[in-house]
Amino acid sequence: MINLGEHPDRLQAWRVIAQVGFFIVFALAPVVDLFRIDLVAGHAVIFGHDWRLGIDDFLARRIGAGEMAANLFLRLFLPLFAAAGLFLAIAWRWGRLYCGWLCPHFAVVETINDLMRRATGKPSLWERQPLPARHPDGSPIPQGRLWWLAVLPAAVAVGFAWAVVLLSYLLPPAEVYGNLIALSPTHNQALFIGIATLVFTAEFLFARHLFCRFGCAVGVFQSLLWMANRKAMVVGFERSRAAHCADCYAADGPGHAVCEGVCPMRLRPRLAKRKMFTCTQCGQCLTACATVEGQRGRAPLLKWVAGEAAQQGEAPVSLTGRREGDH
Repeated sequence: MINLGEHPDRLQAWRVIAQVGFFIVFALAPVVDLFRIDLVAGHAVIFGHDWRLGIDDFLARRIGAGEMAANLFLRLFLPLFAAAGLFLAIAWRWGRLYCGWLCPHFAVVETINDLMRRATGKPSLWERQPLPARHPDGSPIPQGRLWWLAVLPAAVAVGFAWAVVLLSYLLPPAEVYGNLIALSPTHNQALFIGIATLVFTAEFLFARHLFCRFGCAVGVFQSLLWMANRKAMVVGFERSRAAHCADCYAADGPGHAVCEGVCPMRLRPRLAKRKMFTCTQCGQCLTACATVEGQRGRAPLLKWVAGEAAQQGEAPVSLTGRREGDH
């Protein structure tokens, strides 16, 4: 089980490394022929090798039905089932670990959240109330309408980048990038990039959380498996010390919990698992709680738990054998 909760700074550092690394792989996979589907050639390319199912050879009667069936099993169904099985096994035990630690879209969600909070005081346009203008450690968050000059270009730039990368998965990357550098994309390439950029930009600005919650099949399947496993890793709350939550953002009035303020999915980490369906296991609530409680000389109230503790959603007692705050 991932157990970096005792070192909150290290936890988020590792997560950023994972996100950046996977985004680089995502963007460069077609360029280095790690994986892409070449619509021009009519076959996939995997690890630099042409990946054919032999359908054309079968239709041309160059191979028989037995060889065709073997190709389908070994080159299509077996790899798909193996990858899906590994992915689902991870989701069963750790939930939306892919979303919080690897997914390129979720990294964009977090980035736009941060910029929009600086521009509007809220991480989303649909948020009802602004959040306190400071980080969990108490340092101020710069805010002002001028931050819109960062929000809008960022959304457009990432939308454009995503459109180009996705096109490179379908057409030869050398052609796609060569045409862009020469400012001479074909009509269809320009149409694809233009429409995709517009759609992605709108989604990043207005519906990024809604897409993660309801529109992403990969995320929903992970959540369904995670919910079905009552012993899967979950954020546990040490309820016996719930009173300590009251002074989290006390100076900002009631209803401001630091763990809720940092959650990219706009969840309330102290609630029961069934109300945390879209939790991405990013651990930002754990980091924030550890920061606030650490400044008060106390252990965090939120921790990752699994097994029997996960069934109760209860964080474990301290290593001294008693809960923090007991005397």
